[in-house]
Amino acid sequence: MEQQRPYFEALTRLRAANLRPTRQRLALSRLLFDNGDRHITAEVLHSEALASNVRVSLATVYNTLHQFTKAGLLREVVVDSGRSYFDTNTTPHHHFFFEKSGRLEDIPGLSYTVNDLPPPPPGTLIDSVDVVVRLRETGN
Repeated sequence: MEQQRPYFEALTRLRAANLRPTRQRLALSRLLFDNGDRHITAEVLHSEALASNVRVSLATVYNTLHQFTKAGLLREVVVDSGRSYFDTNTTPHHHFFFEKSGRLEDIPGLSYTVNDLPPPPPGTLIDSVDVVVRLRETGN
């Protein structure tokens, strides 16, 4: 069995999304995608990059996350104004947000419906509905 180069999957992913595979994009892609689905903030990814000896600014991390989102590699989940998570699982799904801990968790399945949506403005169609269920953790 042929051994793949360390950046093979990241390189393939970036090329498929028509993104130039810069050193920083490759490194951030590996941190994001090499260990399964996850929800991550820009600040946490920046810390992980620094801990992995990837020299990158927080601004570059934000820019890269937004480029990956625009290219369909990530999904941005806004939980509060100024507080976003980036989800590596881009399939349609919703989230639980644990307010105290700041943890974001996928809600399994799509077996529920959102009813009585307002009509969209003229000339538009509803593309999707993202639900974030906010949870207050009890003292158990």
